[in-house]
Parts: sequence; structure tokens; C-alpha cells
Amino acid sequence: MSKVIISVKDLHKKYGDFHAVKGISFDVYEGEIFGLLGPNGAGKSTTLEMIETLRPKTSGTIMVDGINLDNQPQQIKQRIGVQLQTSGFYPGLNLTELINLFAGLYNEKVDANKLLQQVNLEEKAHVEFKKLSGGQKQRFSIATTLINKPKVIFLDEPTTGLDPQARRNLWQLIKDIQQTGTTIIITTHYMDEAEILCNRVAIVDNGKIIAIDTPDKLIDNLVDTGFEKVKEVKKANLEDVFIHLTGHSIREA
Repeated sequence: MSKVIISVKDLHKKYGDFHAVKGISFDVYEGEIFGLLGPNGAGKSTTLEMIETLRPKTSGTIMVDGINLDNQPQQIKQRIGVQLQTSGFYPGLNLTELINLFAGLYNEKVDANKLLQQVNLEEKAHVEFKKLSGGQKQRFSIATTLINKPKVIFLDEPTTGLDPQARRNLWQLIKDIQQTGTTIIITTHYMDEAEILCNRVAIVDNGKIIAIDTPDKLIDNLVDTGFEKVKEVKKANLEDVFIHLTGHSIREA
């Protein structure tokens, strides 16, 4: 069994009379891709923001890499990377300038070209952020999570709005980052994405975890209840057809 790198115990978040997170508990193991899934308003984003030190908790315990958030939140910030939304970047700066800016904030020395090469953006080093395509912006956003060499990165719906090529290329990037030993926490509304990427998932609804296991095990458990799809499951889907006909390469605008 791998080392537990994130441990959440009996986590609660209240906003007045509204109880957004109701006693959530789970562990994340070092080096895995862990998915936090749930409908809008289920409490998953609030849970992640509390782990990321971005939102105060009402009660409960959060441990990251053996550090108690109550005692040393700054130490936790140094060990994690959080994906920014596109609005978090100065649109008129180029990618090298942005990386150097963030490196300065982290007090880290970073080879901008090497980092951009890791996310297949080295040819865009001197292009302004605002001129990137949607897929390029998402890849760059993930690159910025790696600047401080984190042990854990948090990706919030990283492929939303992307075309199939960009989406699948981002999947490969996420898998490549996992291969370096980095732990990845991801939220997504795409269940095929969670099934392909995640070693384990937790399903959250109404502020509580209602299931947690590997995707395969959760599917097997459902099938064991007698559940059966009405429509025949084919060996491929329309997205596979699209990718096969148009290619896997990233289309840059």
C-alpha cells in the first residue's frame, strides 16, 4: 500500500444554516490520480478549496504530506500546485514572462523552456497568453501548477470546453505528470474521463461521500445489482470515430 499523502477526516463546512460539506472523510495515496466527482452543488469544489487552504473549514482534520493544515498551512501551500482558471493570468504577457512571474512568487528558479516543452508549448514561449487556443491555455495552466515542484496538484475540470483532440492530449499530459510520482486530484463532469484517468474516485452528493473505490469496482458493483444498459455497448463511440478520422494531433488555432 502506498503512503497516504492526503487525509481528510470528518470535514464540515457551514455557511450560516447551510451545511455544504457534511462530515467527509477520505485518503489519497501518493502517486495516484484521485477523482472527486459529483453534480453541481454537491460540495466537491468546497472540499478541494479547504484542502488547498483557499477556504476555511468549519471543523474536521486535513493532513497533507503529514502536515496538519491547522498548524502549518503555509507548509502545505509549498507542497501543492493548484490549477488557475484562465482569468488568473495577465493576458498581455507571454508564456515565458508568466512563468518567470510565478517562479518569482514561489521564489523558485525555473527553466521556462523546459517547462513549456513538458506541456508541448515550447513554440509558444513568446506568444501572449490571450492569443492561445483553449487547449493551449489549459496546458499552460497545468504547467504553472508544476513551477514549485509540488507533491500534489489539483486540477478543476481541466478539459471543459476542449475539442476531442485537445481533450485526449490533455489526458496524456496528466498521465505523464503522474509518471513523475506526482499525486493528482481531479474534478470532472465527464465520467469517461474519470474512468480512463483515475485510479480511484469518490462520488459526492449533498455534501457527503456516497461511494469511493476504483472505477472498475464501482461499475462491477452496479452490474452485480442486476443493472443492465438498454442500449448495446459498442466497442467504440462517436468520439473514437471523430479522433480516428481527424487524427490525434493537437490543432492549434
